[in-house]
Amino acid sequence: MLKRLTQFEFLVAALLLLIICCLVFGAAVMRFFGHPLIWSVDMAQLLFIWLCMIGATRAMRDKAHIGIDLVVRYLPRRARFWLEMAMSVVILVFFGFLTSEGTRLTLMNQERRFGDSGLSYGWVTAAVPVGCVMLGIALIYNMWRAWTQRRDGQSLVYSRSAAEASITEI
Repeated sequence: MLKRLTQFEFLVAALLLLIICCLVFGAAVMRFFGHPLIWSVDMAQLLFIWLCMIGATRAMRDKAHIGIDLVVRYLPRRARFWLEMAMSVVILVFFGFLTSEGTRLTLMNQERRFGDSGLSYGWVTAAVPVGCVMLGIALIYNMWRAWTQRRDGQSLVYSRSAAEASITEI
């Protein structure tokens, strides 16, 4: 199930990136010939925020976000596990806040138009609550995996174990 989700996520992200590149390239070419596509840059920006949220979710699930572990790497494994669990709870609360406020902002922006595209600005602001829900699910999944594998002494919420680092899949 997770492998299928990962493949679907990759496919959607790749398609979004392809569409963004085509829109920006097409806009540049058309501007060169004196017929600018004003809406294409707006559409590329809209798709880019959604691409960022999909990428952030994938990075969260794969434990691939950049982290500075200068201090925590010297902690005993058990202390590091509990610190990461506590940090995860704080982050989940923050995601909850962003989801709540992002939903409110999305509802407020439904009537507002996004640039020259004619689309509702709600599509842009909806990326925040939807992205936070996706990130929260990925974080809860990582917390659950770390919790169920805590006896092995290797599994953490944010840091990859040697076994996890060796697995790379699309």
